Amino acid sequence: MTPPLAPVLLALGQCGIRQVVLRGVDDHPERLGDLVAAEAMHAASHRLLDQLTAALAPLPRGLRWVLEDALRSSGAVQTIQQVAARARVDRGTCARWFARAGLPSPRHILAAARVLYAHRLLQDPGFTIEDVAKRLGYAQAKTLQQHARTYLGLTAGEMRLSLTSDEATDRIVQSFLTPARPVAAANAS
Repeated sequence: MTPPLAPVLLALGQCGIRQVVLRGVDDHPERLGDLVAAEAMHAASHRLLDQLTAALAPLPRGLRWVLEDALRSSGAVQTIQQVAARARVDRGTCARWFARAGLPSPRHILAAARVLYAHRLLQDPGFTIEDVAKRLGYAQAKTLQQHARTYLGLTAGEMRLSLTSDEATDRIVQSFLTPARPVAAANAS
């Protein structure tokens, strides 16, 4: 890096660009692949959070922030234990807050997010289902397949071929992650 590069990087930052790849420094093909995959998962997590904002609003602020951060950490294996510990509540309290908000358990929300990240990675023909399962911390590709079936109703291979990123996000949010309608409202309609 040279001194004349600093103002260029600052100008890019002011335009909203948060990451650059410098030729000859970090442009190795493997590194570029990792950067592109990370950016794609980042976009998927933002789409998911945009659609869940209203549903997550009833959660206590600290818990909501921790969950949002966990969902933004695309690909990082997150457990309910980790989310609860970071929010400084015990696992049971965390689960009760989700139940009060009419949301699925935090475990299901985190698993559904992993399926979205898997879908996004599978859009790259260079990744096999086994590669994606390993990258997302699944012990076996079979578990990823089960989660894909649970949260999208498709196998990993089917979701790769039949859904766009927006369709996958919409399907998970509408059929699984949105709060349940109150019984009185459901009976009135």
